[in-house]
Amino acid sequence: MTKSVVSTKAPLEHAGSTSVDGIAPDTARAESAARFSEVVELIETGGIEFPLPGGGRTAARLAALQSVAEDDLCLARLVEGHVDALAVLAELDGPQPRPGQRWAVWAAEPPGTTLEATPSGEGWTLSGVKPYCSGARSCTDALVTARTPEGRRLFAVSLDALTSEPVPGTWQAIGMAGSDSPDVRFERARGAAVGGVDSYVRRPGFQHGGIGVAACWYGGALAVARTLRSAAVQRPDPHTDAHLGAVDMQLHAAEAVLRHAAAEIDADPKDQQGGARARSLRVRAFAESVCAEVLARVGRATGAGPLCHDLRHARDVADLTVYVRQHHAERNLAELGRLLARPQDSR
Repeated sequence: MTKSVVSTKAPLEHAGSTSVDGIAPDTARAESAARFSEVVELIETGGIEFPLPGGGRTAARLAALQSVAEDDLCLARLVEGHVDALAVLAELDGPQPRPGQRWAVWAAEPPGTTLEATPSGEGWTLSGVKPYCSGARSCTDALVTARTPEGRRLFAVSLDALTSEPVPGTWQAIGMAGSDSPDVRFERARGAAVGGVDSYVRRPGFQHGGIGVAACWYGGALAVARTLRSAAVQRPDPHTDAHLGAVDMQLHAAEAVLRHAAAEIDADPKDQQGGARARSLRVRAFAESVCAEVLARVGRATGAGPLCHDLRHARDVADLTVYVRQHHAERNLAELGRLLARPQDSR
């Protein structure tokens, strides 16, 4: 019989346990920043390993992301950005990361926001506003997409308070408060180009990285499900048991989908078969649907009690609810359907 993947084990042992003494945004942000620094140091010293995607150990990379997320989704958002940046730098021959650097990838481009990059001497300068900059106050460096006269490009920027600062009041989230994801205003910040025009989104690793985010969502769903397992153990009830069985089924399927995706990435890391985009859309959509099912069933099975009296559970639910909204819902599903109907569009 397959072992249940609904676990009560605290998975991230290296960086200590999550404090839930407060949920105020400043408290959550400071807590996540401190733990982020600890995890980056562990990555550098080999205490936690995140193999590069496509190198034969992608499943281990996804499992590591899932483990961090099961412990703390806000921390996972920062760690995922850091290890994604390291993968991008390796894939696009960017500058070699230095010890002590904490990297982010800031690539959101919703309508109405523009960050412009202008040639300046041997480099570039960036001016404008970039939205959803996770780790804005805890990262030392960022990979940032910006518009140039030739098109969109990626730039490595050393974050300096004189040339980049968070825009006050632009991150009001309760869920994922600790990810510290405000808009950041750049004013003639110096940047080094990484890759060419649109290299960031055209490389195979862009799709592989999206599956890393899905692994984080899955870890968050595991965290939320802990409360349901505890309730089923403490209070035998056929309805609670039924919800637990349904949740376990969904989580087990998500784990299998992630493992299958990892194997496919390792078998075709350069995406010579052209399936990476459809794979990423499919995996992310399924992971998002599993998260929605887990959130709904845990809430229906346990009622308001854990949300009102268990701060850890309340934070997990709030964080996961916000984090999965990185998925673009029907827009992404429509794109997946279009690729299935017209495979030539996947290239």
